[in-house]
Amino acid sequence: MSSQEAQPTTAPSPAAASSSPSDDDGMTWWYRWLCRLAGVIGGMSCAIAGLFNCMTVYPLNIAAGVWMMLNAFVLFLCEAPFCCQFIEFANVVSARADRLRPWQKGAFYCGMAVFPVFLSLTLTTFLGNAIAFATGVLYGLAALGKKGDAISYARMQQQRKQTDEEKLTGGLEGQAV
Repeated sequence: MSSQEAQPTTAPSPAAASSSPSDDDGMTWWYRWLCRLAGVIGGMSCAIAGLFNCMTVYPLNIAAGVWMMLNAFVLFLCEAPFCCQFIEFANVVSARADRLRPWQKGAFYCGMAVFPVFLSLTLTTFLGNAIAFATGVLYGLAALGKKGDAISYARMQQQRKQTDEEKLTGGLEGQAV
């Protein structure tokens, strides 16, 4: 027997067991990539629309355009840190964003996208923030979880119906006595 075979294997530590906290959020790999792609496209649309929004003399349009460009920066920083590789804190921010739950990311992205629309409701701000808002909606839908199958739902309804009938018949028998 070699020395490696004689040693018992130990269970990995809790930190090593979950390589990434986002692995247990119930998102499939393709849905995670869809959310990231929507975030990158939403960042590009916010940046372009924000730039066009700043080409005016109205202060609220300029403020909305600056906010949209800030949204684009945050989306790139959280969803695609490789686009911000020359910013030294990009990987730290991305790692923290990955640790957030999907509903937290969804609420954050939707809130970021709605604010410029409230500042200046124009077609540019509305269309520029639409994909960023859609990214938040995708993350919000991921927080809801997977859809259950019809068989387990039918069993659950049948069990609920049986318990309701038992309660009803038990209550009626108690009143008759």
